[in-house]
Amino acid sequence: MTTTKYGFGKTVKTSFDAAIAKVTEELQKEGFGVLTEIDVSATLKKKIGKDIPPYRILGACNPNYASKAIDAEPSIGLLLPCNVVVRQDPAGAVRVEFMDPIAVLQLVDSAEVAPIAREVRQRLERVLQAV
Repeated sequence: MTTTKYGFGKTVKTSFDAAIAKVTEELQKEGFGVLTEIDVSATLKKKIGKDIPPYRILGACNPNYASKAIDAEPSIGLLLPCNVVVRQDPAGAVRVEFMDPIAVLQLVDSAEVAPIAREVRQRLERVLQAV
């Protein structure tokens, strides 16, 4: 597992498409739906003619936690949903990476939001372990 200040992830031993399917399936098991799917590689090709390996951003949302967070901090929608990146590096390895809700939601500096962020992080960690 690798970690940055704003996320965590790992390299998976599967194809890009299989990783997308598995991540989506495991997110559902933890109560998340994928609200948005941005095909970054297709967008860059279309808009600026740049070729990059497959790269998708999935906007994952758990409605129960989103509702609690919005109740605690109405403007928190600026930081939602939780982004999940599935990407292939130039050598062909597939990476799955999650936005760290604890790191991102620290921007809010709210005692009500902090436990929500911890619970969401735990669920996302379980998704990563299952992928």
